Amino acid sequence: MKIIVGLGNPGAKYAGTRHNVGFAVLDELAERYNIRIDTAKHKALIGKGIIDGEKVILAMPQTFMNLSGESVRAIMDFYKCTVEDLIVVYDDIDLDVGKLRIRQKGSAGGHNGMKNIIQHVGSQEFVRIRVGVGKKPDHMDLADYVLSRFGKEDLANIRESCGNACDAVETILADGTVAAMNKFN
Repeated sequence: MKIIVGLGNPGAKYAGTRHNVGFAVLDELAERYNIRIDTAKHKALIGKGIIDGEKVILAMPQTFMNLSGESVRAIMDFYKCTVEDLIVVYDDIDLDVGKLRIRQKGSAGGHNGMKNIIQHVGSQEFVRIRVGVGKKPDHMDLADYVLSRFGKEDLANIRESCGNACDAVETILADGTVAAMNKFN
């Protein structure tokens, strides 16, 4: 079983923001595979299903971004999964809007949600899919930027990248992380 976690902040106030790209990717995966992410459990909304023959848990932590690790740890403990079973999808301000970066391991890179997950799972050795949301303008506070919505000029790119991130999850499950890295990075 794989645990696929999309990072974001709960509530309508944050829907569609740059920081909620992980939630958007999971929404699209859920739609593709008819998985309902509607069970409140482990400080998350979760859904169970099958993608490319692999049992999956789709999880959207409801702890707010900076405490995502609490939810991820609880899910991993309940389903007796290891970091090898974990895939995390999240926003990255160091990538242009619409670009993807898939890695088998790595640091948090300044992302507080990832810092908290690494702290709670005790490892950096898990797959992550970073979705580019663009660099912060010099005049803007970082928190304000990641909690802002995409402009009209970026909407098509971000929709396409969410679809590509779903394709990347499918490739990881079917062919492995290296194949996904070669195809999408």
